Amino acid sequence: MDWLNSILAQLSQLTQPYNSEIALTFLATILVVYGDTFNKHIKRMISPYHFVIRTFIFVLICAFGYGLFVVFVTPYVEMLILWVPYLYRGTAIISIFLVLGYLAENRRYI
Repeated sequence: MDWLNSILAQLSQLTQPYNSEIALTFLATILVVYGDTFNKHIKRMISPYHFVIRTFIFVLICAFGYGLFVVFVTPYVEMLILWVPYLYRGTAIISIFLVLGYLAENRRYI
């Protein structure tokens, strides 16, 4: 059993310096996979308005809204990663990437 704990600890040690980047990657992947659904809802809400207003709102949401979301939510996702016990953190990160890949496959992005 010591060999398993050693492998898990080494995997967690490899990911430790990159927790912020990993959190950013999680959020970016979620936005890529589900951003089109959000954009469709926004499109439906702003469809009765003039073209210039629709364009302005869409640019604000896509450029600034998504950017602000990623910038402000990334530290919270990093804190969630740090809540996972150290021994299982590397395995949890790999598992989350696999789940995100599965979700992307279900939405036919892969």
